[in-house]
Amino acid sequence: MAIRRLCVFCGASPGRDPSYAELARATGAGLARRGIGVVYGGGRVGLMGALADGALGASGEVIGVIPRSLVDRELAHPGVTQLRVVETLHERKAVMASLADGFVALPGGLGTLDELAETLSWGQLGLHAKPTGLLDPTGYFAPLLAFLDRAVEEGFLAAAERSRLVVARELDALLGAFEGRRSSGTSAAPGRAAAGRRRTTG
Repeated sequence: MAIRRLCVFCGASPGRDPSYAELARATGAGLARRGIGVVYGGGRVGLMGALADGALGASGEVIGVIPRSLVDRELAHPGVTQLRVVETLHERKAVMASLADGFVALPGGLGTLDELAETLSWGQLGLHAKPTGLLDPTGYFAPLLAFLDRAVEEGFLAAAERSRLVVARELDALLGAFEGRRSSGTSAAPGRAAAGRRRTTG
């Protein structure tokens, strides 16, 4: 089965280096050009906003999933294809997972790390078989990868579980690795992936 949509985790801040926002924008545009929809956290600022703008600028599908509290703070992107409003962060992650055929993390902070770690944990528990990866052209995630390697060395993480995480410097390489790992079927995220409220904008 081909990848139709990817869930992208990334920061709500732009980061200090302008190259982070450019990576997010290029990732959104690159996925759109390949006919792959973007599922993300629904924000209009930081790398999230750049990701969505890149995909929308290339006529791609963008589905944002955002907690109501952030909508109330006017942080939702106004131009996405669909905006799904949910009540909690846990529900946000479950809905994003249910909509996507795989997961990609770009640079970000604790929220990005939380989303990535939970996705990997769900895979470890056999709750899904969707590919998960890091798009990391600059080595931003090197300390995280070193931590995972140390966890393997110390017996806290199986080498097979460590190998679930695909790491690539370029989008083509990441997608190629994902296609190679796609199983014939995937499992849903844990819990009920409530659809939330759907708002469609032009």
